[in-house]
Amino acid sequence: MNGKLGTLADATLLGLPVPDLALAVAAALAAYLAMRLVLHYAIGRMRKIAQHTANHVDDMVVDVFGSTNRVFLLLAALLVGVGMLDLSERWNQRVGQLWFIALALQTGLWFTKAVSLGLRRYEVRHTSAGMTQVGASAVLLSWSLRTVLWAVVLLAVLSNLGVNITAFVASLGVGGIAIALAVQNILGDLFASLSIAVDKPFEVGDAIGIGDLSGTVQHIGLKTTRLRSLSGEQIVISNTDLLKQVVKNYRRMGDRRIAFKFGMSYRSDPEKLEAIPGIVKRLIESRPSLRLDRVHFQAFGESSLDFEVVYFVTNPDYGLYMDEQQRLNLQMMREFDALGVEFALPARNVYVMPEAGNSAEAGERDARGARDEEAPRTQRAAKH
Repeated sequence: MNGKLGTLADATLLGLPVPDLALAVAAALAAYLAMRLVLHYAIGRMRKIAQHTANHVDDMVVDVFGSTNRVFLLLAALLVGVGMLDLSERWNQRVGQLWFIALALQTGLWFTKAVSLGLRRYEVRHTSAGMTQVGASAVLLSWSLRTVLWAVVLLAVLSNLGVNITAFVASLGVGGIAIALAVQNILGDLFASLSIAVDKPFEVGDAIGIGDLSGTVQHIGLKTTRLRSLSGEQIVISNTDLLKQVVKNYRRMGDRRIAFKFGMSYRSDPEKLEAIPGIVKRLIESRPSLRLDRVHFQAFGESSLDFEVVYFVTNPDYGLYMDEQQRLNLQMMREFDALGVEFALPARNVYVMPEAGNSAEAGERDARGARDEEAPRTQRAAKH
């Protein structure tokens, strides 16, 4: 029996002692089981903690580490077992390189999972009806981030293997600059659409004004935003150009401020004019949807005594404002008619003054006429 054990101890496999190989296999199995148990316990603990928190970061961490590849665990366990063997310097260097490659690949997989989860949550949070740019942007961002990530992993692996990556890095830099210059307008509109999705200055269904244009937002895309104007036509505007201008979002108005003027006749009595602000104030304050700011006799106009009224409609609905303004106008007409004052009409008095030369000529004509009338009288007196 002892002879057999001695023979087995002296046996070799692949140039390595059998006892060392057995120890390496045992170490690899133990390492694999230990890593599985530790990973399972850690994920379970993190999942319990995540259930009692409101943020989604810990949920993402649980999902990322839960996606650890079993092939990586198996490879790591094998490398642990190989590390137990007495290998040459060359093979030890190869084992170190395999460790780096395994860790780089698993790190790349973890970051890929994190990017997918992050963009998925971003899409769920910011997507609304008609905002198709969020899903498309998420796809483009996912592809871009994964491309950059795996390019970095590949370069790191090649560098670890002893490959000179300087030329690759320079080529990637030049290629990236060329691509960025070629698609800078598209990228500008893309990032503008992402800004709209994240910042939400307006959403589909909002009534907005941009410069001289106004309408209801129908669609927010990757490159353009489409509005339906009040007159019915569709307005298509680039996202980049849109964000360069001041955007007025009428849907998000809390109150609608209204300022209007009216003019009374100059023939009105001052006592009656003094009662007008009180009348207008009473009419506005009687409406629950209106809030008065001020009423004043503002100025002496060219053909009217001008009053200015400022009030707020507590609901931003434009139809409600028009209904209330119409009601107020009719009530003011009735009240002013009962008061005995009139609205002013545009009027202008023109005074024509005779010129100096024309006045002298008219005087000479009058004198000549008087002499002509006097001559016959003198002649008749001489005959008698």
